[in-house]
Amino acid sequence: MRILIAICLVLTTMVPSLAKADLDATDRATLNRIIEDFIRNNPEIVRDTLIALAAREEAERKQTGLAKVRDDQGDPVMGNANGTITLYEFSDYNCGYCKRVFEPIQQLVRDNPDVRLVIKEFPILSQSSLVAAKAAIAAEMQGKFGDYHIAMMTYRGQITDAVVMRMATQAGVDIERLKSDMESPKTMAIIQRTREAAAALEINGTPGLVVGDTVVPGAIGLDELVKLIAEERNKQG
Repeated sequence: MRILIAICLVLTTMVPSLAKADLDATDRATLNRIIEDFIRNNPEIVRDTLIALAAREEAERKQTGLAKVRDDQGDPVMGNANGTITLYEFSDYNCGYCKRVFEPIQQLVRDNPDVRLVIKEFPILSQSSLVAAKAAIAAEMQGKFGDYHIAMMTYRGQITDAVVMRMATQAGVDIERLKSDMESPKTMAIIQRTREAAAALEINGTPGLVVGDTVVPGAIGLDELVKLIAEERNKQG
């Protein structure tokens, strides 16, 4: 029956073109009446079909987003680079909630050697967020991201371009190379990929966490993080 209603809906849109071919005015009127009567007498089929279509589109959208998230080449990594469980964090260095969840996430990584933490640089709060994010990716290219990230997340003042450069210097980053890498097409492509993933997963703020197929839009505590990792570990057997 659902196939029939789908065919009917398609036929409704096709009537004008069919009229030019095989159907005369009487045939069109009859076809329209049959379709209208069917829809009127079977509204639940229309409803169920639309619900099923929406659910399918939602599932496809989520899978597209997850695929973009898992395409993480060039993204900064902490914890076990070869860990069997990956925690993705959408983060902004101007985000107070990101700084609040920073230590719980670090504790999680310390306590779970099988966890790979991937920071998805998602600068959405200010222009300085974008500068800081580009510097983070550039620091990763030099193998200095961890120290840079810790310095930025534990800094309590206003994030400015000068602060970004100072924290990078403290992390031992080659500043001239950093500045060059910050403006490279590769760096901007990584940030754009993250933005597309966030849009597909409807992550509109920071932090946003992804483990396996689970998306958590917001900050959570250590206990919830531990539970999230344990559930994913059980799924993997």
